[in-house]
Amino acid sequence: MKLIITEKPSVAMEFAKALKIHTTRKNGYLESPEWLITWCVGHLVTMSYPEKYDENLKKWRLETLPFLPEEYKYEVIPAVENQFNIVQSLLQREDITEIYNAGDSGREGEYIQRLVFMLAKPNPKAQMKRVWIDSQTEEEILRGIQEAKSMAEYNSLSDSAYLRAKEDYLIGINFSRLLSIIFGRRIAKEIGEDRVSVSVGRVMTCVLGMVVSREREIRNFVKTKYYKVVGEFGEEENSFKAEWKVNEKSEYFESHLLYNDSGFKKEDDAKNLIRSLEGKKAIVTELKKSKQKENAPLLFNLAEIQNECTRNFKIKPDETLEIIQELYEKKLVTYPRTDARVLSTAVAKEIGKHLNGLYKNFKDEEVSGFIKKMIDEKYSTNLVKTKYVNDSKITDHYAIIPTGQGLENYEKLSDLKKNVYQLIVKRFIAIFYPPAEYSKVSVTLSINNENFTTSGKVCVKQGFLEVLKNKAKQEAKNEDISNLEVLANLKKNTEVNVLNFETKEAETSPPSRYNSGSMILAMENAGKLIEDEALREQIKGAGIGTSATRAAIIEKLERIQYLAIHPKTQIITPTVKGEAIYDVTQKAMPDMLNPELTASWEKGLDMVAKKEIEPEVFMGKLEKYIRGKFERMVVKY
Repeated sequence: MKLIITEKPSVAMEFAKALKIHTTRKNGYLESPEWLITWCVGHLVTMSYPEKYDENLKKWRLETLPFLPEEYKYEVIPAVENQFNIVQSLLQREDITEIYNAGDSGREGEYIQRLVFMLAKPNPKAQMKRVWIDSQTEEEILRGIQEAKSMAEYNSLSDSAYLRAKEDYLIGINFSRLLSIIFGRRIAKEIGEDRVSVSVGRVMTCVLGMVVSREREIRNFVKTKYYKVVGEFGEEENSFKAEWKVNEKSEYFESHLLYNDSGFKKEDDAKNLIRSLEGKKAIVTELKKSKQKENAPLLFNLAEIQNECTRNFKIKPDETLEIIQELYEKKLVTYPRTDARVLSTAVAKEIGKHLNGLYKNFKDEEVSGFIKKMIDEKYSTNLVKTKYVNDSKITDHYAIIPTGQGLENYEKLSDLKKNVYQLIVKRFIAIFYPPAEYSKVSVTLSINNENFTTSGKVCVKQGFLEVLKNKAKQEAKNEDISNLEVLANLKKNTEVNVLNFETKEAETSPPSRYNSGSMILAMENAGKLIEDEALREQIKGAGIGTSATRAAIIEKLERIQYLAIHPKTQIITPTVKGEAIYDVTQKAMPDMLNPELTASWEKGLDMVAKKEIEPEVFMGKLEKYIRGKFERMVVKY
């Protein structure tokens, strides 16, 4: 008899369908002559609170800290004890020869199942195997079962998962208690509450710090006005505008009168420049014509699709994850909790199956039209040597793409879920389209050694933009074509008429607030909110949290009222309580607010998963950090 343990009942049903077995539904599991299929329901086992080690630890006292147990205790969660008992009884059956761990294919999924195995003590004679899949299509489920590796091959991932839980547990319990003991009454008095317990977390405190720091930057920001000089050139019917910019030959080079290289501190000084140029000739000193190509963006990982959905649909990242998880379970898309934005070589070679499935089964005229054009125009589907395929940038799973299957479920989806699915489909189709092409002309005019610059750019071939239509972006990229034609007709070293000059008031802008989507991106990039997508991909390293946990961290900070999220705009602001918690953390242990430190811990967990460091080394450093921090703080306060 073979036993499969999945993450939830609905997944168990999909495994039974894929295996094409007739099962009988029993209490908490499915049974056939050859297979038993059961499930977890989220976490069945959790780490015990300190009072389970010693009743005296229930009260928060300084003398009982830091709490660093030599051996950790775990217990079954009472609310799901019945299901644990069912799973345990199946694991221990004498007739079980193979046990398939088919939990969620990620670090957290590994942890959930390993906790169960640890307490349930499976039949020692049974072979333990790990099913690792990228989608819930029947084909992928069968492949996962057939190619299941020994569970021992995932021990390093399990080690990383256990360490992540221990790290969060130790930091949360020790520093929440310590800061509450030292500062709780002060904070309560400050915010007008009876009592306050401080909640500290390895990731969430860092995120709180990012939001509060940004909010204070905005509050303290003082707008500064400065003044630009704009000239109008050419003929009355075909004129163009260009802005003054200082150069080494300029009278104002390195002048204290300038605010920056294109603006003056005072309007009078800008007007003085205009007066000095009136009646002078303008000469075209530089003229550059170029063709530019822009490729389709990389595919979605979870962070990118969460940001896109917040921007387009004003929904929270956890809602986006719920939607994509449902699309995954309905076989419509591949595994959602991924950090990768590229495909594996193996998947790229089979990509025609995904496209064919969409073309034949997705009853959407727009998408069918895009794929038909690919066929008619003979666009290449050979992705292997493109930037969209890179095995070295994939850890557990490749990017989120449509499977081309499960489309019988599409019409039953809500409009919002359909829209999210279409985002994924269009981003996928776009990578097969040719680049967008632009014509660009850059012009520099010189008047008495003072330079004016302008440029024109127009899209001459839409390429992938035909699929990823974005009206605002298109308008920004398709600047006035008549202006481009005027610039293109200019010739170097020729005179151009000067029609008039004007001053243009500008002002500095404060940094923008995070919204729930951009915060996910900032967490992925270790606290850096990088707007440019290509640059984001280049510098991506260890982030804050993981793709599976970031949305939950933001949701928790809102739930405990440290942050507020505007329901319509998704803009994040700190609460009064959140700022008070930030202040005491900044005072007592500022490194907890440092994104780079938090990211380095995540990097350490990743190194354990990759067998680059031993778990004992990571744990030793963590305990040393906690002890050292306590010694310093207890002496100080």
